[in-house]
Amino acid sequence: MISLKQQDKPQDLADLLRRAANADRTVLMTALNEAWAAPGSFLDLFLESFKHGENTAHLVQHLLIVAMDKKAFDRCNAVHPFCYWFRVEGMDFAAEQKYMKGDYLEMMWKRNRFQQTILELGYTFLFTDVDILWFRDPFPRMSPAAQVVMSSDFFVGDPDSPGNYPNGGLLYVRSCAGSIGFYEHWQASRARFPGMHEQYVFDKIVKEGVPGRLGTRVQFLDTGRFGGFCQHGKDLGRIVTMHANCCVGLENKLFDLKNVLEDWKIYKKRVAAGNTDYFSWRVPGRCIH
Repeated sequence: MISLKQQDKPQDLADLLRRAANADRTVLMTALNEAWAAPGSFLDLFLESFKHGENTAHLVQHLLIVAMDKKAFDRCNAVHPFCYWFRVEGMDFAAEQKYMKGDYLEMMWKRNRFQQTILELGYTFLFTDVDILWFRDPFPRMSPAAQVVMSSDFFVGDPDSPGNYPNGGLLYVRSCAGSIGFYEHWQASRARFPGMHEQYVFDKIVKEGVPGRLGTRVQFLDTGRFGGFCQHGKDLGRIVTMHANCCVGLENKLFDLKNVLEDWKIYKKRVAAGNTDYFSWRVPGRCIH
């Protein structure tokens, strides 16, 4: 782990990516602040899910955790080898960020620009919110031709349809000219929608139609596999991830995610014992239904 003196030195992001990436120059990435990194909070639950998933334990070796404040960075270094402190002068991201309140908007747009930097350095990423539990390896379920693929609050049945309801909590982006151009277009479009977060602007520019000159294909993930509290598959034999979306409040999210992880553990024990009877999530919870 990093020493206290080393923590105050500027970090070499390119070197950190090189060490975290797999052979295909792909990294998993999440971002968190003090409230979400604290012991017993989302970070612990998030990492635990990889241990209990099917063929997911190795993925943590390629996980870059982006800390939005000093305490989150310190906590990350206590439990994980690849931590990056994303410093933004004059911004306080340490507290729980309420949706569309305080520094929330700026945090989301800064995170978006940071993702673009990853692509510009030549790395493909799969970004995941830390309030997502991982049960299966998603990469075999990604098309080799995929460029920009976002999860959905609500999936309409067609991965290419702009009618899907986007959620940036799970976002796969392959490093290529088309994806970098899309991010530039995404950032530039912010000025046309003042006061709105990056997910809203993403939805607008996709519905408008991505400029043909960019050559970017935007797709959406099926909630039957990449589910959330808004909409999710009930078949635990197919589920890949579960996101605590459509849920307000840290405690409510944690309560339901802990139950989801316990349900998954029960499911795995039943399968190991040869029990093929139908089994699904316990619902309703505080948010999941």
